[in-house]
This record gives sequence, C-alpha cells and structure tokens, in this order.
Amino acid sequence: MVTGGSSGIGRAIAIGAAQAGADVLLTWRANLAGASDVAGLIRATGRRAELVQADIGEPDDIARLVETARTTFGGIDGWVNNAGADVLTGPGAALSRREKLELLLRVDLRGTILASWAAAELMQEGPAGGVIINMSWDRAVRGMAGENPELFAAVKGGVLSFSRSLALSLAPAIRVNVLGPGWIETAFGDVSPTAFKQEIARGIPLGRWGTPADVAAAAIYLLSDAAQYVTGQMIMVNGGDVM
Repeated sequence: MVTGGSSGIGRAIAIGAAQAGADVLLTWRANLAGASDVAGLIRATGRRAELVQADIGEPDDIARLVETARTTFGGIDGWVNNAGADVLTGPGAALSRREKLELLLRVDLRGTILASWAAAELMQEGPAGGVIINMSWDRAVRGMAGENPELFAAVKGGVLSFSRSLALSLAPAIRVNVLGPGWIETAFGDVSPTAFKQEIARGIPLGRWGTPADVAAAAIYLLSDAAQYVTGQMIMVNGGDVM
C-alpha cells in the first residue's frame, strides 16, 4: 500500500516497490490521470497494481482502504503512509495560517495515525507481520524559521514521535520506520525560483536537491528483508543538510 501514489515521492515508491517484486495498491485523491499512469508502469513490470480513491484525512476512506486490501490482495505486508496535504503550492498556499494547521493536522498527523493503526490491525491478521513507513521531515528534529516550517515541524514531529512509540507497541512482528526527506524535487521545487534552488543546493553537503527516486530507494530498503533488524528509526534523505 502506498498512499498518495499518483505523483512525486509516492509515485517513485510505488514504482520502486513493483520493480523490487511487489504488487501495489496505491491511493489517489484528485489526480486520477497520474495514478493511472503509475499503475500502467507497475503493470509493465509484470506486477499487479490496483487503484483506490481516498482522502487520508477521512476515517471512512481509511476503513475502505483496509477492506479493499483485504478483498483484493488478502492482506498487506508493507504500508507506506506517504499522502500529505500540500500547503505550499496550488490552492493550499492561499489558506490562512490556521486553515493550513487544521489541514495538516487532519491529513498528515491524524491521517497517518489512523492509517498506521489500520495497517497494523490488517497485518496482525496474517502470520508474517509487516512493515509500516511513515513520512516525517528532516527539519522536524532541528527546526526552521518561518510560518510554514513551524507548521510542518509541529505536525511532522508528531508523526516521528508517534511512529517511535508505535514501533515499540508492534514489535517484534511489525516494524515501523520513518523517512525524513529534506529538499526534494517535487511540486514545491518545480515552482521555486532558480536562484532560490541554487542557494539551497550550495548549503547541502552533497551539492544538490534530492529526487523522489532518492527517497524511494530508502523506502524500498526499509520495506525489504535487508532492514529486518531496523525499527523505530528515521532515515533522513537530505544530502547531509541535517545530520
């Protein structure tokens, strides 16, 4: 399961999982064309892809995801909570500070918590357990000035703390880990001025912005047996910007 799999990091994770041998159930909220394209690329690898429209901020939609996973795949052994609210580009950028906070709390924090609980219950139905990956932010551990960073740090810090506690609750059968992307070439990067992007890149030890494929590579590692002794951890995929 990859939530928010129609574009950006979710798209890269869904395709990477298929290339690694997984069948994939991916969600989309508004971008059906993008989700359909991802599904086509997954099927081209010989793996199965199923699409479900869902707003991760809605508990009923999460319940429907669980039932779909149960009926179409018989269960789930890897669940990536990638879906998040966009308050930096498009209509979300015009929201008030309070509206942004409420949206991020509803989707990124509450949605991640509810989906993680749902994933755990589904995985506990099978004998093999599973892996849950949640999405935080590298600056949640260090802070960053600005209104939007304040909001992201609060919400993504909550995701990180929740995930560590969940890892303790679900061990040893289910591993729970976190990804902490830094400056990644997604929608925000696409609309950012070139001078701003160059300034950011100069401050990153590896000298460039990350790509969705960089984050996906870390996700596939955490989902794989190669990470079978890794739980309760956050991998910061950020070129060394926050250490």
